[in-house]
Amino acid sequence: MNRLLRRLAPRTLRGRLSLVALTTAALLMAVLTVAFNTVMDRHLQHQADDELRNRAAAVATTIDTSGPRVRVLETVNDHLLDANAWIYAGTQVLEQPPATTADSTLARAAGRLAAQRKRACSTVDPESPHAVRLCSDLVGSRHGATVVTALDLGPYRSSADTLLLGSLILDAVMLACTYALTRLAVGRALRPVRTMTDQATQWSAVGSDERFGVEHHPVELARLGASLDTLLDRIRTVLRHEQQLTGELSHELRTPLTRIVIELDWWQARPRTAAETRATHGVIVEAAQSMRTICDTLLSDARDRVQNSSAAPGTTAVVSVLNRLVESFDAGEQVKTFVDVADPGLQAGVAPALLERIVSPLLTNAVRFALSAVTVSARQLPGRVRIDVTDDGPGVPAMFVGDLFQPGRRADLDDGHDGAGLGLPLARRLARAVGGEVSHDPGYTSGARFRVDLPVG
Repeated sequence: MNRLLRRLAPRTLRGRLSLVALTTAALLMAVLTVAFNTVMDRHLQHQADDELRNRAAAVATTIDTSGPRVRVLETVNDHLLDANAWIYAGTQVLEQPPATTADSTLARAAGRLAAQRKRACSTVDPESPHAVRLCSDLVGSRHGATVVTALDLGPYRSSADTLLLGSLILDAVMLACTYALTRLAVGRALRPVRTMTDQATQWSAVGSDERFGVEHHPVELARLGASLDTLLDRIRTVLRHEQQLTGELSHELRTPLTRIVIELDWWQARPRTAAETRATHGVIVEAAQSMRTICDTLLSDARDRVQNSSAAPGTTAVVSVLNRLVESFDAGEQVKTFVDVADPGLQAGVAPALLERIVSPLLTNAVRFALSAVTVSARQLPGRVRIDVTDDGPGVPAMFVGDLFQPGRRADLDDGHDGAGLGLPLARRLARAVGGEVSHDPGYTSGARFRVDLPVG
């Protein structure tokens, strides 16, 4: 039964609200119709009783109770007064309607009312279409004369039926109007919601900056607009993070992919010995392992950002990571790279792969722009480990310092390098994810110096 009701229920909010309004109006009109017809039935009955008592009063004017016995006086319109009227002296019938007999149903009912010796009324055959209303009235107090009058209730029942039919027709018209007006009103009220839904769908697909705002809207739509704006902001943030992650993966995977391509080109250029082939395979395996480490690091960082996790993922020996990074970079004969760490046991509160991903973009830029030397130094400061990457190149242009860590920004697009401007923003974001920081030292004027501050391991 419940499944059938759910299947028959309207699918749209407009239809459901219209059905609720129609049901509520139907219940209200049913109550009002029953109450109205009940009141009208009682009113018509009171009218019939009043008519009977008026007739009884008219008949009473023909009764003389001043003498020793009750006498009925003759009048000009006596035949009109005798119609549907009984006159009793105690329980003895003095006069009765010409068309009735002593043993008829009406006569017996009139006799029972007269025997009560008080004002009373009753209905003969109340369920029949030809029901008759009888009322008794006392005349005088000396001899106890009683007048009983009768009235056919057919015209009153007909009026009541007409009122009931008219009220039912009016209810049907009102319900139809209620349903139509409710659907129209709800449709107009929900039109802004449909518009907002379509706009939200369109804006969320492209990460638009458009928003609904809360001004010039009703309170309910303003709250809906605020909720949709928050949702759109989250969607835009997710899209931005997705684009950023894609760009970072492309940026970070470019170097190991280049090494793999170079090794394969070199190996295919001419026949190689078994030792050379093994060396090429080793380089490719190392580059592939580096690519997997990069992917795992960036994806793990993305998951941590989604889960709002900022805990340090582990500890690592700084010296070994820096030495491995420097050895993996081909700086050429003109640029020399050095690692300067006074404390061989220096520990940083990050995982080795994450430390590589933070320092690698800084070292890449330093080797790219250095004239002769790049120095990577590390030392422990109160509460943190500082790593400096210093080169003797031209330094960062003063006009570009403010855009250093903006994604996709490069100081010179025609410098012959294929960088995408994502390395420094990635390094800073990864460092901040573990409670650290990456910054540029503007006081160093003999080249460029970038500083990495990380938690102590």
